[in-house]
Amino acid sequence: NAPIFGINAEGRVNEWNRKMAAITGFSKDDVFGKDLVDEYISDEFRESVRQVLDDALHGQQTDNYQVPLFTKHGDRVEVLLNATTRVDAAGTIVGVVGVGQDITAINDSQAELSRLANDLQLVIEAANAPIFGIDTNGTVNEWNRKAAAITGFSREEVMGKDLVSRFITPEYQDSVGEVLHKALQGEETANFEFPLYTKDGERVEVLLNATTRRSATGAIVGVVGVGQNITELKRGQAELTRVANDLQLLIETANAPIFGIDTNGFVNEWNRKAAAITGFSREEVMGKDLVSRFITPEYQDSVGEVLHKALQGEETANFEFPLYTKDGERVEVLLNATTRRSATGAIVGVVGVGQNITELKRGQAELTRV
Repeated sequence: NAPIFGINAEGRVNEWNRKMAAITGFSKDDVFGKDLVDEYISDEFRESVRQVLDDALHGQQTDNYQVPLFTKHGDRVEVLLNATTRVDAAGTIVGVVGVGQDITAINDSQAELSRLANDLQLVIEAANAPIFGIDTNGTVNEWNRKAAAITGFSREEVMGKDLVSRFITPEYQDSVGEVLHKALQGEETANFEFPLYTKDGERVEVLLNATTRRSATGAIVGVVGVGQNITELKRGQAELTRVANDLQLLIETANAPIFGIDTNGFVNEWNRKAAAITGFSREEVMGKDLVSRFITPEYQDSVGEVLHKALQGEETANFEFPLYTKDGERVEVLLNATTRRSATGAIVGVVGVGQNITELKRGQAELTRV
């Protein structure tokens, strides 16, 4: 559901996906060959957007740049943009690919929380997450660019070194070592918070997911750690600690509740997070009618309409509705409903990817005044 566009070295559009067309109202035919900045960016942002694209055309990529687009009907759409350099097989820069997120609804509903939302956008961008790996001896065998950028330690400086003893502050060595040891035993850990110290001695707050790495035969061969740099978030939000903790539930895509239905509306997919959130196991829901059995009556029509549209090929993003758990508790869910197709392109069902925003909604009640 992400809007994606591309420009060539002259700044003219040469890629425009369906989501981009849906958000802006301009079709692929409308925009191809047109100057992106001159034609589709508002006057006050042309210079800054052009600079971002020019930087990318010179190899300097930009993450999380917020820019407004104006649709064919004159509506303003807020987009959070990552501008990535496109190169050909010979390594020559031939253009820019822009991958965006439509954040219009967030800005509209949370104008006074825009700084918080922008901070969180930095956290939830998985492509920019620091990633490291260790082998069964605890020595580093993977260290990506973001990890290097955050810590100041290059890949060459860390490879083959003991991660915990060399790069973790002493008071956290035991706890981080325990998380990694558990992962080496197959017990994974999500959202473990600890500080790293950079090469320059600065403290960086990291939220870590430690995942067991296995060989093709299933043997445990190490651990992959995927982190989020939450330093700025923590510095700027000391008084919003509880709200930030609630929002952390939203940023871990690996923990998103996911369900699927067939063309009759019967459940044919139900992941562990969906089970954990609702209290209903996979066995209890498989083959059951999702809407009639698990959606509260006053939302059955609206949820049913969203799923019906998806079964017609009309996808929906950021649809909010409540689920009731097995124990009768109310769980607020933000849903993206995506059409599922067979290898031949036939519609065979719907995949729903949700976010549990129950705690977020509770926390935002307090922030309304602010």
